[in-house]
Amino acid sequence: MPIDQNPRVSPKKLGLFGAAGVCVAAFIVVTGVASREKSSADLRTWTDEQATPSVAVMHPDARPLSPTLELPGRLEAYSRAPIYARVSGYVKNWKADIGAQVKAGQMLAQIDAPDLDQQLLQARADLLSAQASAELSAATLERRKTLLSSNFVSHQEIDERTADLANKQAAVKAGQANVDRLEALSSYKNITAPFDGVVTARNTDVGALINAGASTAPAMFVVSDIRKLRVYVNAPQNYVPSIRVGGSAKVSVPGYGDETFPATVDSSSHSVDANTGTTRIQLTLDNPKHRLMPGSYATVRLDLVRDKAPLYIPASALLFNSNGLRVATVDADSRIRFKTVTIARDLGKEIELGSGLAADDRVIVAPPDGMVDGDRVRVAGADKDSKPEKVSANVKG
Repeated sequence: MPIDQNPRVSPKKLGLFGAAGVCVAAFIVVTGVASREKSSADLRTWTDEQATPSVAVMHPDARPLSPTLELPGRLEAYSRAPIYARVSGYVKNWKADIGAQVKAGQMLAQIDAPDLDQQLLQARADLLSAQASAELSAATLERRKTLLSSNFVSHQEIDERTADLANKQAAVKAGQANVDRLEALSSYKNITAPFDGVVTARNTDVGALINAGASTAPAMFVVSDIRKLRVYVNAPQNYVPSIRVGGSAKVSVPGYGDETFPATVDSSSHSVDANTGTTRIQLTLDNPKHRLMPGSYATVRLDLVRDKAPLYIPASALLFNSNGLRVATVDADSRIRFKTVTIARDLGKEIELGSGLAADDRVIVAPPDGMVDGDRVRVAGADKDSKPEKVSANVKG
């Protein structure tokens, strides 16, 4: 009997092999579908992230910059007196030119006032006449009183003579007052310096017509005390609380290079100019050698006293619209939050803030257009921008 070369596989083994093949195929299909779903989900997540605006953020810079404020200022004489004439006439002579150092009471000029001289002569003559009338009235009254006991004169006449004497004495006092007034006015023919100082202006000459009290015309002389100068600056309202009376400052003036002159904050106007939003600050500056001149332009560097370091942000972070001046920040949930701020000082590329932000706020450096409060954003550099793997087109089973 011949031997079978290919032994037949039993049906039981064939069933096992078939079941194993089905399981393998099912595993491959399930794995492929799951991988494809995961890749699709990653792709959707990545696409959503790419659609979310990416912004660069930074924390406000709290570095302690130099606590000073530099402002333009103007030098003025500590005391300045424009001198006008009190009498009308012609300039007889002048004795002090511009730049002359004068003492209090020193003669500056003389005015020739012949009209005033004649008025004084007339007033003195009227006074003498009134005095003579008063003396006659007094003598007459005394004589009438001696006759009163003999009933030669009546009490009525004595009363009339007494009243007449009082009237004459009042006329004497009026005449004396008029003489004193004209003598005082005549003393103003001599123009004198009111205090020690320097003649900084002379606007008259010999023979010039002078009208009394003409304040609309230039002053005859201007005398200034420049041993000490006043320095005036207009400080922005935000900085006024940091400028303390008695604080120090440095003043630089064109023409003196890098040389500075120490000054002291003397007083404040304690009011804000509604047109400029500034407060006028006065400083004093010693000038014993008269090196600095009143009227000069100056740069004043004030020392500020601050309770905390100010915050600084880039100028590009500011947003200004109908809602006011704001800054866009990113909260912990990566959503936009707008905050209203105030500017203390504009430094060009940087802004010193007065209020509105904290040191730990995340400020958007250059906020894109069209953002609204609550929008989600992606912080640049926070996560790696990795694109998901490409999903396979076919799954082999």
